[in-house]
Amino acid sequence: MTPTKLNIEQLVELCKSGNQSAQLEIYNRYYKAMYNASFRIVKDSFEAEDIMQDSFLMAFTKLDSLKESKIFGAWLKRIVINNSIYHYKKKNKSKEVPLDDMLYKIEDDNNGIDSDYEFANIKAKQILNTMKSLKDNYRIALTLNLIEGYDYEEISNILNISNANCRTMISRAKDSLRTKLQVAYE
Repeated sequence: MTPTKLNIEQLVELCKSGNQSAQLEIYNRYYKAMYNASFRIVKDSFEAEDIMQDSFLMAFTKLDSLKESKIFGAWLKRIVINNSIYHYKKKNKSKEVPLDDMLYKIEDDNNGIDSDYEFANIKAKQILNTMKSLKDNYRIALTLNLIEGYDYEEISNILNISNANCRTMISRAKDSLRTKLQVAYE
């Protein structure tokens, strides 16, 4: 059976035995979503690409630590998110400014949704563009919550803040986003 017809559990088992075509198939299935998850945090196309590549390498070298093969996608996304936040904090500590402030690549991003589904709704684009104008901690918290689907407890662990602080930050971020959108529609 060719790797393209295998489910993720079978592919992960092949990867554990060193099968490079299985690794390529996993990469092809996940790279767009992982790139976009990273890009939403670091806001730099080249850095997001590097983080995504490093995260795949890390995942493939640590596959033996994955207890359940069926959760590979979520496990990989957690690696990408953690690496992205690490690089984002590291860059901000040294006061670097991103070279590009590209728009989100909504047209190229399937975010785990069927590829025939397109973001034709202009409001979705406006919301994502408005999110970019939020304070960084608000933007990251909202991205993790609304786009990546993490709950408050997971976000508080990722950002290393208290659960109450996380809830407050997301609430304020939503209020800020709502206010900016209302101004844009007036």
